[in-house]
Amino acid sequence: QVQLVESGGGLVQPGGSLTLSCAASGFTFNNYAMSWYHQAPGKGREFVAGITSVGGTTNYAEFVKGRFTISRDNAEKMVYLQMNDLKAEDTAVYYCKATQRGVPLARAYTYWGQGTQVTVSS
Repeated sequence: QVQLVESGGGLVQPGGSLTLSCAASGFTFNNYAMSWYHQAPGKGREFVAGITSVGGTTNYAEFVKGRFTISRDNAEKMVYLQMNDLKAEDTAVYYCKATQRGVPLARAYTYWGQGTQVTVSS
């Protein structure tokens, strides 16, 4: 069975740091690009950061550049999001996403985790 399980969310003060983890199982992790999305209250799900299947290229939303770092460990089938200098606007549920590569994007398998809550507040 395919699983993506996020962890590491919690309550942090503005300016603080937090690291999110996503553990993958049930699929060929090395053939999937990984990404993080978030969804704030009353808003749609929004792209945060992405990383290619072998970790050679990363991409970030403008609002997190210089603050967040995405990484992956293919041997351990893990993806991480290191979040620094957190702001109140970062408060959201954060979701891990896997996207199959090597096939047309329109037909690629996509998997989502259940999400983990990040709350930035004093």
